Amino acid sequence: MAFTHRLLHLLFVFSIFHLSLGARRLTELVQDSSNLLHYHNGPLLTGKISVNFIWYGTFKPSQKAIVSDFISSLSTKSPIEPSVATWWKTTEKYHTKSTPSLSLRLGKHISDDSYSLGKSLTDEHLVQLASRGESYDAVNVVLTASDVAVDGFCSSRCGSHGSAYVSKTKHVKGKNYKFAYIWVGNSETQCPGQCAWPFHQPIYGPQAAPLVAPNNDVGMDGLVINLGGLLAGTVTNPFGNGYYQGDADAPLEVASACPGVYAKGAYPGYAGDLLVDSTTGASYNAHGTNGRKYLLPALYDPSTSKCSTLV
Repeated sequence: MAFTHRLLHLLFVFSIFHLSLGARRLTELVQDSSNLLHYHNGPLLTGKISVNFIWYGTFKPSQKAIVSDFISSLSTKSPIEPSVATWWKTTEKYHTKSTPSLSLRLGKHISDDSYSLGKSLTDEHLVQLASRGESYDAVNVVLTASDVAVDGFCSSRCGSHGSAYVSKTKHVKGKNYKFAYIWVGNSETQCPGQCAWPFHQPIYGPQAAPLVAPNNDVGMDGLVINLGGLLAGTVTNPFGNGYYQGDADAPLEVASACPGVYAKGAYPGYAGDLLVDSTTGASYNAHGTNGRKYLLPALYDPSTSKCSTLV
């Protein structure tokens, strides 16, 4: 990808066709350009969509609450700004007047703490796990625990999103349907410097002291960053023919077009001028439900042709 203005950071885009449309990775060269993301005439996610979770491996109840509260925060206006709901509104700008609006809600939780597929997973395993969730009007999110290895995890990606066909046993009137899914790994022990930056010292690039995680969990706070970006990519490019730039097999999407940017003043190795909790010293840029604070990536705003930050 050749661009006029380049920004080096710890994340880059990776994809496996029809399995992984967008992913967060270690380094990326990104441009500032008007009309960066192009529409490829495919469907977006619309209507009332449930976000279902498949928890693979061991997660503490407190860790599940961090993620659940994040999803609830997308549609619940916080009394304190900037909020997660305000951050999410940027994705609404990709829906035209003729396109039905999108409403996300927290769906079902499925736990597999027995590691039924083992502790080393392939992309095929991820699809198998995602298929355990709802098939229609849903995004199924597979979250793997810190002791689970996934092909490409840490070495080339922190998470990914894609789509898969509904199994034949779930077909309706003989038709084939695709469902959208996301996978994100907990990088706490395997690669926090790669997938939980800026809450851990980076492996590559400019070195700076790590920031304090807002929910006091480096792995899960990093997971929320990745999940937020991939969820934005999922709703605007669910099946590989929505909004993106570049090669369809390795697209830049609404969040991956703005890597490493979390607040104004960001530059390589510096996340930007974030808000800091006066009590805990934690860095964040969004308020959520139940008093939560989160750090969320910048999203590409089609109305301004710029990466939009909350602070």
